[in-house]
Amino acid sequence: MGLTIGIVGATGAVGQKMIEVIMERNLPVSNLRLFASEKSAGKTIRLDKYNKEITVELLTEDVMKEKYDYLLFAAGGSISEKFAPIARDAGNMVIDNSSHFRMVENIPLVIPEVNSHVLRGYRGIIANPNCSTTQMIVAIAPLYRKYGIKRIVVSTYQAVSGSGYKAIDELQNQIRDEEYPNKVYTRKIAGNCIPHIDVFNDNGFTKEELKMVYETHKILEDDSIEINPTAVRIPVFYGHSESIYLELKEEVDINSIKEILEESQGIIVDDDPEMNRYPTPIEAANTDFTYVGRIRKDLYNPKGLSLWVVADNLRKGAATNAVQIIEAIENIKMEG
Repeated sequence: MGLTIGIVGATGAVGQKMIEVIMERNLPVSNLRLFASEKSAGKTIRLDKYNKEITVELLTEDVMKEKYDYLLFAAGGSISEKFAPIARDAGNMVIDNSSHFRMVENIPLVIPEVNSHVLRGYRGIIANPNCSTTQMIVAIAPLYRKYGIKRIVVSTYQAVSGSGYKAIDELQNQIRDEEYPNKVYTRKIAGNCIPHIDVFNDNGFTKEELKMVYETHKILEDDSIEINPTAVRIPVFYGHSESIYLELKEEVDINSIKEILEESQGIIVDDDPEMNRYPTPIEAANTDFTYVGRIRKDLYNPKGLSLWVVADNLRKGAATNAVQIIEAIENIKMEG
């Protein structure tokens, strides 16, 4: 018998990707229900794989009290704050993509390749990490386990799709019309880089940057790692890129580093400078892998290592990770 899965925020960018990923990964779904606000309720979404259309239902407290195997939340934090506890209290497993529950004690923050062990025996709300955190940790977790990490300096170059459909439209319009005004961002995004994602904190870091700090500590269960992030929005439609500098606790051997990464789940090493091989967002788009290239030692610190990491922010950074959490839980059930 198949799974009953509901998606809250099904008409948004991440919700649409969740539907796509569920279909592609052949999740055994017998009943897929889609929910949205009054603005989108009543729309139909076609599932070509099943040659049928599903009508989007209005999100209400009553529908959250019904029984599901899994409910995926792809709406904003205020929606999750209100409706996810209702669904949980009705006995449902909830996987939430917003930031609302990520740092709540006793709610697991999960990247299946890294810490799926926290799912064993758990029922309730599960938090999906921030997209930029996810791809970074997929890339560095194998190195953390082998060598330990003292310090991370990371700069992100994040696609506009992380801000939703309005941001995608804004970039498209500004490419066509240089005079098109900026509405989503504080500056024009076409032909530009904006070092400002989310609101600024009193310490000068943005909320997006601090998410990378606190979420990394929680997922790796290690608050001792020093993390210094800078988050930048760039005029790319899909795929986040990150320049990551690691100070490991042991001296670096590049061949060993590459071997560890190549053997790690969810990672593709694309690193051959002589052949101009390195990952870019175009290669990463519409895939579920985290790509790593430009692997090199620090010129001065024998324990220093630099990486270039790229992933599709709507897939591995959001939708795919949520679906992989379902797959991980189902595998745990099969193992007993």
